[in-house]
Amino acid sequence: MTEHGTGVWPPAPLKTERLVLRESAARDRAAFIELFASPEVGAHTGGARPREELERAVPEVPGQRLGLFVAELDGAMAGLVTLDRRDPERPGRVRPEGGEAELGYLFLPRAWGRGYAAEACEAALDWFAGAFPGEPVVLTTQTANDRAMRLASRLGFTEVERFEEYGAEQWFGVREAAGTPSGPRA
Repeated sequence: MTEHGTGVWPPAPLKTERLVLRESAARDRAAFIELFASPEVGAHTGGARPREELERAVPEVPGQRLGLFVAELDGAMAGLVTLDRRDPERPGRVRPEGGEAELGYLFLPRAWGRGYAAEACEAALDWFAGAFPGEPVVLTTQTANDRAMRLASRLGFTEVERFEEYGAEQWFGVREAAGTPSGPRA
């Protein structure tokens, strides 16, 4: 995101029942490397990156940018949630000009299956709705990723289209902002 809307970046940490969403810090570097080197995570993101490459490339304070939240569990990074402007050249859009905010998330495999991604994404989406009132959020995931498909539905995303990208069928959905009409009016 290039504009801040009514939100200040980084926002004060967002607290959920079990997590804290906050900006990244130097203490997160090892977890960032573990996340992007993980073969389990890489199976859904186009492949794991070599650990040696990540050790050289990841800065001392990784992920310091607008729209990136570290999801912290018991004082340590468990994953991350992002809200980035979608490249208008990619397939999928809900506005003619594209550039919608796109929700993304990655969690370490040890945090899978416990509802942390849903909890963190809900908090980030709530923050976004307050910071950018009236803006829809989009999400893309592989149709083969059953967990991600269930989470998209749980978070209130509805299918817009499917397309081929990165050698796999992608599901593209939108979560309309509260009070935004989702279809033609009678």
